[in-house]
Amino acid sequence: MTPLIDSAREADVLAAVPTQLLIGGRWRDSGDGGTLPVEDPSTGRTLVRIADATVADGDAALSAAAAAQAGWAATPPRERGEILRRSFEALVARVDELALVMTLEMGKSLAESRAEVLYAAEFFRWFSEEAVRIGGRFATSPDGRSRLLTTKRPVGPCLFITPWNFPMAMGTRKIGPAVAAGCTMVVKPASQTPLSMLLLAQILMDAGLPAGVLNVITTSSSGKVMEPLIRDPRLRKLSFTGSTPVGRRLVEQSAEQLLRMSMELGGNAPFLVFDDADLDAAIEGALTAKMRNVGQACTAANRFHVQAGVAEEFTRRFAERLSALVVGRGTEDGVDIGPLVDEAGRRKVAELVDDAVEKGASVVAGGHAIDGPGYFYAPTALANTPSTARILTEEVFGPVAPIATFTTEEEGVAAANATEYGLAAYVFTRDLSRALRVCEGLEAGMIGLNQGVISNPAAPFGGLKASGFGREGGAEGIEEYLETQYVGIAP
Repeated sequence: MTPLIDSAREADVLAAVPTQLLIGGRWRDSGDGGTLPVEDPSTGRTLVRIADATVADGDAALSAAAAAQAGWAATPPRERGEILRRSFEALVARVDELALVMTLEMGKSLAESRAEVLYAAEFFRWFSEEAVRIGGRFATSPDGRSRLLTTKRPVGPCLFITPWNFPMAMGTRKIGPAVAAGCTMVVKPASQTPLSMLLLAQILMDAGLPAGVLNVITTSSSGKVMEPLIRDPRLRKLSFTGSTPVGRRLVEQSAEQLLRMSMELGGNAPFLVFDDADLDAAIEGALTAKMRNVGQACTAANRFHVQAGVAEEFTRRFAERLSALVVGRGTEDGVDIGPLVDEAGRRKVAELVDDAVEKGASVVAGGHAIDGPGYFYAPTALANTPSTARILTEEVFGPVAPIATFTTEEEGVAAANATEYGLAAYVFTRDLSRALRVCEGLEAGMIGLNQGVISNPAAPFGGLKASGFGREGGAEGIEEYLETQYVGIAP
């Protein structure tokens, strides 16, 4: 395969990425001068070294956010919105540069990275428009003796902990509404993929975001640095995207200060295909829902439940499409699937596949790690996956599609709901009545009906059960950053 980007271009782009902490509007080294490496998962080599924040650095970042809060809250909504709008335009204008940085640190193909940058930008455009639509209400009390005034005010300083799999979009989905609402923030990106966030912070600063409104700290000791901030009374909100076990610990820590919380946690999304489905559409939807981001998405289809009448044909055709996908470094021409983010992720994928095969599943595509530098795993389909296989209950976070069959509609819905998670689900059927019944019966915060992509900046993103609580995006997204204040007025 031919590289689309040469090494000189990679070096030039990386040289423009900030590698320090952003605290109070100033880029600075960590307090003890420590650094941590950022690795290219397609080669295993170190791209750059960045500042490794200490506990004291975390405190300084929160102090900067707290000091900036009053002035930022008083900034006119239109000014806040215009900063987001300028940032949106900058992201679009620099999409190629930003996509390359993302591919280098995360591994996905350049086409997918470009798509993420544009998706991330849309959150800034959406919330630039929401900033001027924050309202309240005025009413007469039922007994006529008082007037009721309700207003919205910013929650206050926020802490955002973002994941490695969508290093820019998960940031803009939180930063956008916080900026629009008038909240300051401290952002801690994942140590595997911090470069996109550091570039994003610089773009926001260049767009006119005042010093201290956004502070970014990168660290290899997330729990040690984050816990004091979560327990600090100056912090008023925590938003976390990541695993359910970590989310549970953060909720416990947040109880001390009764923080406002947004938790976007793990998923185990079912993909239901009924006998009457358009199989062409279902297979295209399955490829998108499963293989986007190398399967490393909380919304990724994790379990394929296919009605018996079409199970054999669906499995055969889907396996053929998976086998045709090109695996390689994301910067190379023609690559569909990049590496997993690290060796630990690849080991977990292999472990779940081996367990399923040992319990009776058949490998019909892939089923093995790929040799060579980097953390690659072949796109995989498993047929006749038994209900005892761990892969049907655990989030695989990789390019593996376990397929199981069901007979009746009720059996299919029951299988889909047989999980502690409830983030996303996918349904393919041409029967409108069935579609309504099934969607109403599914325990999921988001459902893709005859489509494999559900994420949209104009829609509320979030889940049920162990997938967390709160919503990001849509008209609902800004409410997570606003408090309601009521004033009773004597007439």
